Amino acid sequence: MSSRPLIQLEHNDGTWRKMALLRKLNRVLLGLLIFMVYIILYSRMHKAPQPPIHTDVRAEPGAVGGAAGGVKGGVKGGAAEEEMTEADDDVLVVICAAEERIGGAMATVNSIRSNTEASVFFYIVTLHDNVAYARQYIQKSELKDIRFKILEFNPTVLKGKVRPDSSRPELLHPLNFVRFYLPLLVVKHRRAIYVDDDVIVQGDIQDLYKTKLQPGHAAAFASDCDLPSEVVRTMGMQTTYMGFLDYRKLEVRELGINPSDCSFNPGVFVADIERWKRQKITKQLETWMQQNYKNNLYSSAMSGGVATPPMLIVFHGKYTALDPIWHVGHLGWSPDTEYSDASLHEAQLLHWSGRFKPWDYPCVHMELWEKWYVPDPSRRFALVRPNS
Repeated sequence: MSSRPLIQLEHNDGTWRKMALLRKLNRVLLGLLIFMVYIILYSRMHKAPQPPIHTDVRAEPGAVGGAAGGVKGGVKGGAAEEEMTEADDDVLVVICAAEERIGGAMATVNSIRSNTEASVFFYIVTLHDNVAYARQYIQKSELKDIRFKILEFNPTVLKGKVRPDSSRPELLHPLNFVRFYLPLLVVKHRRAIYVDDDVIVQGDIQDLYKTKLQPGHAAAFASDCDLPSEVVRTMGMQTTYMGFLDYRKLEVRELGINPSDCSFNPGVFVADIERWKRQKITKQLETWMQQNYKNNLYSSAMSGGVATPPMLIVFHGKYTALDPIWHVGHLGWSPDTEYSDASLHEAQLLHWSGRFKPWDYPCVHMELWEKWYVPDPSRRFALVRPNS
C-alpha cells in the first residue's frame, strides 16, 4: 500500500492542531481585551470624587497672643505663614465668604468676636479665586486679631447634583452647599456652629455653642414658626414645608411629611459632628440633591432655593429647636416688614434671610447691621446706600 494517504492525514492533523491553538489564543486575547475594557469603564464610573474642601491649603494665622503651633505652611502666591490650630475649648464657627458678599461675612465675624469673651476660632470657606482677597480683608483691617483658617471649597463635588436654574441664580452659588460637608471641615472638634453671611450676633456666641442637643439629634435649628407673629402673617406658607417642596411629585408625597409642618432655617445651626458622621448626614443630603437633579422635586423658584429642601427632608423630626431669641430671621424678606423694637432688642441673633440684604438698598433695620460693618481695605466691596 502506498504511504501517501497516511502522510496527508498527518499533515491535516497538524494543521488542525495549529488552527485549534490559534482559536484558543484568540479567545484568551479577546477575554483579556474585554476584561481590560471592563476595568477601564469600572474605574471611570467609580472614580473617587475630588474632595469638596482643600484642607491642605489656606491655613491662616491671627495675631492674638501669638498663634498656637509652629508648623510652617505655604500659601499659594504668598509667603510661608504660621499655621493656626484650634484648641479643645474653642468655639468653632464656620462661615462662607463669597467675593460679592464678603463684607457681609466680615460683619458677621466682627459681631461674633465683639460680643464674647470666649476663645472663638473661625473657619472661613471660600472659592479658589477669592482666597487672597479674603485673607487681605482680614489682615489689613481691624479683624487682624481673630484666629482663623481659610478653606477652599471645590465646586466640582456638586457636579450632577445641582440643576441649573435662572430664576434665582444667587441660590445656586457653590458656597450655599458648604454646610452639607461640615465633617470634612471640622476634623478635630465634636461640635461647630454654622452661620450665614447675612447674620449679626448680638449675644454671646458661647451660649449658642453650648446648646444641649436632644438624644440622637445631630443638629439644632430655629423653627420658622417661632418668628414674631407679624412676620409669620406676611410670609404665609413660606414658614412650612409647602413653601419648599413640590407636593405634586410622588417622591415628595411618599416622604409622609405634612405640608403644613413648620420649616426651619438652615442658615444658622449647631452641629454635633460625630453624630452627623455616624448618621451619614452628608450622604443623605447628596442623595436628595441627586434626586432633585433627576426629578426636579424643588427649584430656586420656591422660597428656599435648592440648598434648603435637602436639609428640611433629612432633618425632619430629627432636630433640636433653638431658643427663638437665637434666630430672629427673615429680616430680608421684605423692604417694608419691620420688627418691633422689643423683639430686636431681645434678639441674640439677627438674620437678613431673603432677597433684601443689609449691605444693599432697600432693606429694613440696616443700622443694626451697619454698626458691625468693617470697611474693605481694598475698597472692592462697598455698601449700596441711597446717596452712594
